[in-house]
Amino acid sequence: MMRPCCKFQIPSLQLLLLFLLASCGGKPESTTPTVEPISEAVYASGLVKSKNQYQVFPTVNGIIQQILVTEGDVVQKGDALMKVKNEAARLSTENARIAAEYARVSANAEKLSELQAAIDLARSKMRNDSLLLVRRRNLWARQIGTRVELEQMELNYKNALTAYKSAVLRYQDLKGQLELAARQAQKNLQISQTMTNDYTVKSETDGKVYSILKEQGEMVSPQSPVALIGDANEFILELQVDEYDIARIRPGQKVLLNLDSYKGQVFEARVTKINPAMNERTRSFTVEAGFVTTPPALYPNLTTEANIVIRAKEEALTIPRDYLLGDDFVLTEEDKKRKVQTGLKDYQKVEIVGGLTKDDVIVKPTR
Repeated sequence: MMRPCCKFQIPSLQLLLLFLLASCGGKPESTTPTVEPISEAVYASGLVKSKNQYQVFPTVNGIIQQILVTEGDVVQKGDALMKVKNEAARLSTENARIAAEYARVSANAEKLSELQAAIDLARSKMRNDSLLLVRRRNLWARQIGTRVELEQMELNYKNALTAYKSAVLRYQDLKGQLELAARQAQKNLQISQTMTNDYTVKSETDGKVYSILKEQGEMVSPQSPVALIGDANEFILELQVDEYDIARIRPGQKVLLNLDSYKGQVFEARVTKINPAMNERTRSFTVEAGFVTTPPALYPNLTTEANIVIRAKEEALTIPRDYLLGDDFVLTEEDKKRKVQTGLKDYQKVEIVGGLTKDDVIVKPTR
C-alpha cells in the first residue's frame, strides 16, 4: 500500500526544489541610490622619512679608525661621527709642515744677511769712488792730473753704483722669493691640514643618528654612505604618484594613509610639496606630505599606502560602481538602459549627478 505513495512523493519534492532554485536564480540583484559622503582619491605608496633626512658620505678614501656615535644619539651640526685613517695623508701633512718650516723667511736669515753684507760693501765702495771722483774733478779744474785719470775715476764710480744697485736688487729678489715660498708652503700646509680634517666625518645638521652603515675597520669611499641622520622629532611622507595622476595633485590636499606598524588605523596628512622632476624609470613623481595626526612612534623608511583626496562631498547620491553599465548607463527594474551623469568615484561607489533619484530602483548588470 505504501509504494504508490512513495513513488508519488519523490517526484513532487524534486519539482518543488527545482522551482525554488529556478525562481531564486532568476531574480537579479537590485538597489536604490543612497545619499552618503563620497570622496575621489589618487592612490600613492611611499615611505616615512625624518625631516632633513640625509645619508652621510665621507669626502675621502680610507679605513674607519673610530666610530664616535651610536644609533639613537642626538648630534649637533659639526659633531664628529667617525674618524677615517689614511697613512699617506698623514705623511703628506707632515711633509707640508716640514716644508713650511724650512720656507719661513726667518729660517733663511743667513742668506739675506749675506746679501745685506754685499749691499753694505757695494755702498761703501760706491761712496769711496764718489769721493775720489769729486777730488779728481777738483784737481782737473786746477789743471792737475790727466784726462785719462778723470775718466777712469768716473768709470769706477759708475761701476760701483751699478754694483750697489745690483746688490740691492739681488736682496729684494731673494727676499721676495723667500716670502712667496713661505706663503706657498703655508698654504700647502693649510690645504693638507684641511684634507686631514676631512678624515673626521662630521654631521651637517642637528638631528638623530638613525643608522650606522659601516663598522670599524671597514674601507670607505666618497661613493658609499656611512650613516643616516635626520630630524629627531619631525617626520614627513615621501609618496610616489603615477604620472597619469600627478596633474590632479595640489598642495594642501588631504592624505589618508595607513602603516604596517599600525594596522587598522588611518592617519591624516596634507600635501606640502610636489617635486617637478619625474623618475623616468618608474614613471612617477615624488610628492611630500606632512602629518596632521601623527602616530605615537615613527621611524625612517617605514612603508605606507595612502589615498590623496582630490575631491569630496558630504552628501552625494551614490550607487555601487558595479551597477554602472559602461561609463554612463544603468539598468532599471524594467530591464531598460537609462543614461546617467556621474560625478565623483571611489573604489566602491560612484556619484550620480543626473538621471536618477533616490527612489529609483536599478538592477545589477550581469557581466
